[in-house]
Amino acid sequence: MGKRRGTRDLMQVGDILTPELLKTIKGPSAIDKRLIETAAAQVERPDDPRKLLYQHTVFCQTALPYRNEGDETRIWERSNGDVHLMVKAGHAMHPQERRLVPFGLPFGPKCRLVLMYINQLALLTRSPNVECEDSLTAFVRRVMKLDPKGRNIRMVKDQLARLACADITLGTVDDTPTGTNASTEQVHIVRHFNVWYPKDERQRVLWPSTIDLSLDYFESLMSHAVPLDEAHIAALSHSGLALDIYAWLAQRLHRIPANKPAFISWAALHGQFGQGYTGDQAVKKFRSVFRVALREVLSVYKAARIDDEERGRPRLSYVQDSRSVKAVWREKPATGLTLHNSPSPVPKRLQIIGGKA
Repeated sequence: MGKRRGTRDLMQVGDILTPELLKTIKGPSAIDKRLIETAAAQVERPDDPRKLLYQHTVFCQTALPYRNEGDETRIWERSNGDVHLMVKAGHAMHPQERRLVPFGLPFGPKCRLVLMYINQLALLTRSPNVECEDSLTAFVRRVMKLDPKGRNIRMVKDQLARLACADITLGTVDDTPTGTNASTEQVHIVRHFNVWYPKDERQRVLWPSTIDLSLDYFESLMSHAVPLDEAHIAALSHSGLALDIYAWLAQRLHRIPANKPAFISWAALHGQFGQGYTGDQAVKKFRSVFRVALREVLSVYKAARIDDEERGRPRLSYVQDSRSVKAVWREKPATGLTLHNSPSPVPKRLQIIGGKA
């Protein structure tokens, strides 16, 4: 008999079934299928303005929280260049306690989606008084990909309530030939909204019949709404980061001069989108997650032209000290993205709603 193999020669199952191989065996996930189907449908030029969603340019340049920051966190801040966003969690009147009680900060993809939809309704009707009782249920099913049952509607309505209660402060700095202008704008998205649910958990959870946007927000939205393709948004509805990247590119790419690409460093992208990534490896970890979300965005927004500068190939160099010469492998670090002028995901002829979007 020959020698028996030692245990160190045995190959672990994890060495064979890598994550990539497991994905191949199992096939694409539900999210992957949704992205593939949207890309295959070539949904790049919608012809129906009712199939467009809208985001205010402020939320295309800065980001709301991606996850629940907890009841103790009452203020949220993000900066992007010369734009500074501050969101303060608000309060609402409680019908049983008969007093104002605190609501948390809005967070996640659901708050982004419901805000996009309310924006759409306001712009289609050109009115700050949005009638949404029936249409929101269809939107939850069509775009959020959720069965509009009690629990799901409660989650969406909770995000709507958080948005309705929040106070938003936007600060911008603008350098001019004569000096620097610093402006501060106070924004309250919703003027009036009934946030409460039925006493009995078994009762049907209803949407409010109307949502009254504040006049300041509505007038600003009319001038600064960014149109988005509903089919693309539906495909990305699982990820707040992917939704933010898509809205950012939809707002940014078509404004870049054709002969002057814009370079964005990973440090700047981390400052804009990298909430939750801290410590020595913060940018590196964020970059890995961002690239996954960016690939998902580009799978549906095919016209977007972006160069991702990967790390360069390692090169062997020699370093000499007082005693010897050492061989050292060096590689050029990944520095950022280069954005090129690209068509908007929504054609100009459909951008009549939303004024200067």
